[in-house]
Formats: sequence, structure tokens, C-alpha cells
Amino acid sequence: MDTIRNRRSIRKYTAQLVPQELVTRLLEAAMSAPSAGNEQPWEFIVITDREVLQAITRVHPYSQMLKEAPLAVVVCGNLEREKYPGFWVEDCSAATENILLEAEEIGLGGVWLGVYPHDERVKGLAELLRLPSSVVPLSIVALGYPAEKKPPAERFDPSRVHTNRW
Repeated sequence: MDTIRNRRSIRKYTAQLVPQELVTRLLEAAMSAPSAGNEQPWEFIVITDREVLQAITRVHPYSQMLKEAPLAVVVCGNLEREKYPGFWVEDCSAATENILLEAEEIGLGGVWLGVYPHDERVKGLAELLRLPSSVVPLSIVALGYPAEKKPPAERFDPSRVHTNRW
């Protein structure tokens, strides 16, 4: 629970590069996510190239933190791997959250940038990253060593809990 509560959306990063072994841990966490029928429809694009990170900021209006983030992971759904149509969104969302939780666990900061279902973001990112037509970008996770600290979030609200019926 500490990792879950301490995870916050971090949008400011130091210039320190993220070592490959930590990138691998992030991807292992992502691929440990549950998926419908164990279909694992995900694909991941690891981006460290400054030019590509900058280019994303021209495609995604809320991605300006990529101008300083040393790393981004684009989480995509591969529609050719779907056993259960439409569940790729949930599966890739679980993978995205696992990246964020592992980032917190290993001392990185991250923020989830939604791509799908916004057509202009999906098309722009697909073109920029040269995605095959069967691959749809769901999210971008900006990552790096945090240059800001936020207190744990206390979001539990018992008024949102209903038992047996509304």
C-alpha cells in the first residue's frame, strides 16, 4: 500500500539518465499486468531520443514534460493479438499502471499521458513512431528521476462505496 499511496503524478525530472536495468524492471512490471484471457496484447516503445521526445510534444498537447523527461514508454495495443475485442484497452491500462507503480518503487517519477481514444493523438503518434496499422497507442508514460516531491495522496472516500446495491 505504501507504493500505491506514495505514487503521484510527477511532471518535473532531473537530467539524470535512467539506466537500462531500471527500464527493464519497468517493462517487466508492465508485462506482469493481468490481461483478458491472458492475451497480453501489449507492445511497448521505449523512447530516450531527445528529438523524438520533443516531437511528441507537438502531437500531444499535454506532454510538455517530455521536453525534460529523459525517458518515455509508449504503451500500445496490438489488435492482431486480441482474443477478446476491446479488452486491449483494459489490459494496456493495467500495464500502464504497473509501470507507474514500479517507477515509484525504484525511485523514479512518472505521469500517465492519455492518448487513446483521442483520434488526433492516436494518428499523430502512430505516424511519428511509424506504428503498424494493427498497433494503437493507448498511453505515454513520462519517466525520470523526480525533481519534485509530492506528499502521499489520501483519496479514500467512503461515500463512494456501495454495498450489494446502489
